[in-house]
Amino acid sequence: MPRELARKAADWMHSRRDRWYLRIWGHRIAESHLWALNRRAVASGVAAGVAIAFVPLPVHTVTAVVVAIIWRLNLPVTVASTMLLNPLSVVPLYYAAFRTGAWVLREPSRHFQFEMSWRWLESGLGPRWKAFLLGCLILAVIGSVLSRLLVNWLWRLAVVRQYRLRQARRASRLTGGNL
Repeated sequence: MPRELARKAADWMHSRRDRWYLRIWGHRIAESHLWALNRRAVASGVAAGVAIAFVPLPVHTVTAVVVAIIWRLNLPVTVASTMLLNPLSVVPLYYAAFRTGAWVLREPSRHFQFEMSWRWLESGLGPRWKAFLLGCLILAVIGSVLSRLLVNWLWRLAVVRQYRLRQARRASRLTGGNL
């Protein structure tokens, strides 16, 4: 079923690649490797998407598309895994990134009060941006490595399960039983 869904998505993209909103990507957007469902492309796509999610700029989707095209990753998986950072998770993840960076830089913990003003951006956020960016980098690397390992492990588990089911069906047919 996932392969059929990927094939339909690739056909849909191929039929629309000349539209104005996809013309910027040219013929590359319809290439088959961007829609392939194999372990390497999916695991790498998830890892890249998780790493992109920690970039503290609002360009995740465009960055994911560019990275998937350049590195030949599964495009939908790469874009979907950037959704790790969503309106519900942005504050906890960025706070964890800030605390991680502050811990690595051994910065003392201070009271952090947000204020919507230019003055706060200069004085309140200014001294803390290094810890935040370092934390984002650290969590991006750790998250991408762990997500790639997790997807590889889950993929292998699914393959072993399918193999065992196939063997059990084959053995059942040979013995004449039903499974």
